[in-house]
Amino acid sequence: MLSRFQCRSQQITMQQAPTTLTGLLHRVAGIFPSRRAVSVSGKFDLTHSRLHHLVELAASRLLSAGIKPGDVVALTFPNTVEFIITFLGRYSSASHGGAIERGLHPPRSSSFYLSDSDSKLLLTSKEGNEPAQAAASKLNIPHATAWLAEAEELSLSLSSTESAIDSVSEIANDASDVALFLHTSGTTSRPKGVPLTQHNLASSVENIKSVYRLTESDSTVIVLPLFHVHGLLAALLSSLAAGAAVVLPEAGRFSASTFWSDMARYDATWYTAVPTVHQIVLERHLKNAEPVYPKLRFIRSCSASLAPAILERLEEAFGAPVLEAYAMTEASHLMSSNPLPEDGPHRAGSVGKPVGQEMVILNENGEIQKNEVKGEVCIRGPNVTKGYKNNPDANDSAFQFGWFHTGDIGFFDSDGYLHLVGRIKELINRGGEKISPIEVDAVLLSHPDIAQAVAFGVPDDKYGEEINCAIIPKEGSNIDEAEVQRFSKKNLAAFKVPKKVFFTDSLPKTATGKILRRLVAEHFVSQT
Repeated sequence: MLSRFQCRSQQITMQQAPTTLTGLLHRVAGIFPSRRAVSVSGKFDLTHSRLHHLVELAASRLLSAGIKPGDVVALTFPNTVEFIITFLGRYSSASHGGAIERGLHPPRSSSFYLSDSDSKLLLTSKEGNEPAQAAASKLNIPHATAWLAEAEELSLSLSSTESAIDSVSEIANDASDVALFLHTSGTTSRPKGVPLTQHNLASSVENIKSVYRLTESDSTVIVLPLFHVHGLLAALLSSLAAGAAVVLPEAGRFSASTFWSDMARYDATWYTAVPTVHQIVLERHLKNAEPVYPKLRFIRSCSASLAPAILERLEEAFGAPVLEAYAMTEASHLMSSNPLPEDGPHRAGSVGKPVGQEMVILNENGEIQKNEVKGEVCIRGPNVTKGYKNNPDANDSAFQFGWFHTGDIGFFDSDGYLHLVGRIKELINRGGEKISPIEVDAVLLSHPDIAQAVAFGVPDDKYGEEINCAIIPKEGSNIDEAEVQRFSKKNLAAFKVPKKVFFTDSLPKTATGKILRRLVAEHFVSQT
């Protein structure tokens, strides 16, 4: 543990802090029993004490239904309180003995996710999830539903023999127990199963709490899916572990039309999102600004590169520092972040400094590189997974020279701030010149008439690869290819200027809003 757990008048030192996520959350329920933990916008609030009771109840129901330590429970819900309770209920029951839990990506590839995780039960909302249920049926996996009746008691459609509420408190938790099983987003390859232990999650939560100084006074609105580590670890679990509060939008997903009213109603002090969401929030501000915006301590951006021009517009519009961070599933989310203003400068175009783990830049021979020298970003620490599930080839590739290899190219500047160049597999090799698509993206997004942009490589007979880009113009814009290339030539080296520009009204994205560069390239290459 790399930070102190903050509370009103006492502080829990690193040595005292629990080494499991379950232990952290249990302790918070005792310290802040009457403080708000979770709100469903406009409907009801749950205190930390009440949430703990509901989690224990869910755990007892799962135990009495025969779910054993080590069993896998797959969850597929929108962002609802039922998801939070059943998710944490698995920690309080079988996960004490090493159960694996995951948030199922809806709805495609359900069979792959269920079979790869060896799930023993599928839990959904009362509305269900047809693709997941169909896949579970084919695999002979039982299905049950969960719902919270009038914010009072959680109901689970599980057959049980007797109450196991006493058994929950008897189960001991170990830091090495696998507590969460997720898949990588698969932006450049088939998704890989990532098991994360209780200690992995507790370490990451402590890192997030520390770098952003989260306390019981904080509150945030969750805008990202909770089946991804960004929303799950950075927004939800870190807030709960700090005694802070989270708000779930009434619709169960992000809505630009209600976001700021929710932020104001619940006295939000920060929020975290991907660049796509930040751009949506900005566009709404320009079209229909709120009369007053809440005073935020900071705005956080992660999961994809944030163009410096967008960062500047966010800070100007909402009067808060925008802190870009770097994270991935294998690291239980957070790896590096720009600091709060009181802890140091934050730099546009950088993802900040390492948080709670070792980080180096290695060359192909495993040698650590000096500042300003590019190489692969590699990490190791208590938050990092021990390896992919049933994937020895991926493990051999990812774990070399005693480090986990992220697959990202980057460099440290003279002050120790990390700058990312791009994914190794996405760098564009034009006649031997390695071009960072992130750099080209950032320039394109600084154009006032471009809403979204993505650069990518395409095969070329002369250079091996040539650079193209796809653009979503801002509403009412008349921007054309000539203007894009004129602007690019003014702001980029000649060999980095996109040779061809595609205009579109949509771009393929992951469920968290990350643009799938590989699919964009495949789509537009097929049209040439």
